[in-house]
Amino acid sequence: MTPESNDPSNDPTHDLSGSPAGEPRGEPSPDLPEALLREDGTAPHEGPTRCGFVALIGEPNAGKSTLLNRMVGAKVSIVTHKVQTTRTRIRGLALEGASQIVFIDTPGLFRPRRRLDRAMVAAAWTGADDADVICLLVEAHRGLTEGVEEILKALDERAPRAPVALLINKIDRVRPEALLTLAETLNARRDFARTFMISAEKGQGCADLKRWLAAEVPVGPWHYPEDQIADLPLRVIAAEFTREKLTQRLHQELPYQLTVETEAWEDRKDGSTVIRQIVYVGREGHRGIVLGKKGETIKAVGSAARADLRTFLDRDAHLFLEVKVRPEWENERERYDQMGLDYDGRKGR
Repeated sequence: MTPESNDPSNDPTHDLSGSPAGEPRGEPSPDLPEALLREDGTAPHEGPTRCGFVALIGEPNAGKSTLLNRMVGAKVSIVTHKVQTTRTRIRGLALEGASQIVFIDTPGLFRPRRRLDRAMVAAAWTGADDADVICLLVEAHRGLTEGVEEILKALDERAPRAPVALLINKIDRVRPEALLTLAETLNARRDFARTFMISAEKGQGCADLKRWLAAEVPVGPWHYPEDQIADLPLRVIAAEFTREKLTQRLHQELPYQLTVETEAWEDRKDGSTVIRQIVYVGREGHRGIVLGKKGETIKAVGSAARADLRTFLDRDAHLFLEVKVRPEWENERERYDQMGLDYDGRKGR
């Protein structure tokens, strides 16, 4: 993965440990595999390293994807105002001191009605079961909803080995006294390892949360190079960017009845990338809506997605979109494989 071009870690003279450029950084750390060392053979940090998985769980639209992007410092998970935007588990990578934190952005937890719903919920719980730390996000202005209560009951039943932290998000929407009351109510319901009051969108409280997580993940080698920001194929990330723009422009149930797949990817000699994608919809009428009058909707979607891709890839990108009708795409195993979901709703990839 390529981070933003202004990321200081792109500079080969930059040292995350704070040593001045050009000064020796010490011997390679025995904790790090050779593939994770810098080009000069040194480790990013002296002393023991830490690495672990942090699952972000909560109701749909609780702010999990926004928090992931905040922690990573780049857009790796799509965000819209509509619920159930995230469909699969997305891993975003963040560094804090000698710790590498692997955030798992999971689909929102809700009562599943169809096969796709069941697969999404299964992926969310699999992410929590595999984590070293679980962060439950609760919206400050909504409080202890029926959905949050169901998640708490599920946590009681599953009894995860990992500590569970409470993140009260969107704190800018309520009065301070209401936050304290909500924190007391939720902590009376479950003994959380820590409680943080944050605004993922504005960054409030996120630095403290990141430092705590860095100390909580276990001692061990980093799993990824320090300049990698996500563990997801570029083809999938590109498809997600396009689906985000479709979700933002389309209304009612249509965003939930389509999927996007990257059919072809070509890195050209001139440094640009050509990406061809297919938007699958369930009905012919939906195809017309996605295309729009004289193709205006799909052109606008392509233009917006292309801009995100150019920023993410840090190079020129040419995006070509095609809309196809596939009535049974929600019941095709291949579509679930593309999304990283288990077709039978047992687990997520």
